Amino acid sequence: MSYVAERRAEEKDRRRAEIVDAAIEVYREVGWDAVTIDQVAKRARLSRALVYVYFKDKDELHITIVLRAFEVLDKRFAEAASRARLGIDKIEALGRAYFAFAHEMPHFFDACARFEVAPQQATQPEGLVAECFEAGHRLHLRTVEALQTGVRDGSIRDDMGDHQVTAMALWGFSHGLIQIAVNKAQVLAHDSISVPQFVDHAIGMLRRMMSR
Repeated sequence: MSYVAERRAEEKDRRRAEIVDAAIEVYREVGWDAVTIDQVAKRARLSRALVYVYFKDKDELHITIVLRAFEVLDKRFAEAASRARLGIDKIEALGRAYFAFAHEMPHFFDACARFEVAPQQATQPEGLVAECFEAGHRLHLRTVEALQTGVRDGSIRDDMGDHQVTAMALWGFSHGLIQIAVNKAQVLAHDSISVPQFVDHAIGMLRRMMSR
């Protein structure tokens, strides 16, 4: 690649990243349903037409944000797992990292949740959708690896069944708990249950169920 072509490619990547950054800021402020391409263009200080040069529509912009969210979450998972030695502690660390991600970056959690329920081409995904599926699979493997570590070191029961299925069940368990913590905090408060208490109790239940 020539110097000029390389600079053009770098400029294109930089401009695309600026648009995504702008979209994330607007998303965080108003929620995805209220986000418009006009708002994103204004935040990025670009014309609406130029945004469409980089993203064909709002859906493509959303999937790009999902990919960014998965990358952030994967980094958090890697850091959380590295701080724990036993497999059961890694599982708890991953769960708490997921809760912290949803609490600190609710727009990213919402983006991922929307992607997961959308009618994507799961059988033969292409392009950005395929990248998102691959990123999601890497997150899934973090849990699988923690389960395998726990069985090897004796901190996790060896009768939990298929680790792939168990990891998927743990994701469903955690995702549902986060949805309740985020959307039903007032219901919990009505019964004198704080969100931290709810989370700690759920994680404690999970540890007792999985520990040897």
